Amino acid sequence: MPSTGAPSKEPLTPLTLQILLAVADQPRHGYGIIKEIVASTEGRLKPATGTVYLALRRMIDGNLIEHVARPEGDDQRRRFYAPTARGLAAVEAELRQLTAVLDVARRKRLLTSGSGSNKHA
Repeated sequence: MPSTGAPSKEPLTPLTLQILLAVADQPRHGYGIIKEIVASTEGRLKPATGTVYLALRRMIDGNLIEHVARPEGDDQRRRFYAPTARGLAAVEAELRQLTAVLDVARRKRLLTSGSGSNKHA
């Protein structure tokens, strides 16, 4: 059954969220996605190649990402991915939920307002 453009009510897995963030600003191939995740998390996340490609297949099946044309002159073996409208809506919904959780943590003084550091550390 084809999925609609509406985002799922299910939360995104951390890897799915990271992949959507990696392709949000430009299409990337699998290895480029991994490199972007490592860079954007300052090395805290280093997803395995097989894990990423399995997630990419699931995300295509769920209409969160799609294959797009590769840039001129790029290796023909590479497949590039970009978010679908449903994928962008899902990442936006997830980020709004995470922001709400962080707001609660800040109100409870578990986080300082401008950083991710724990006040009790």
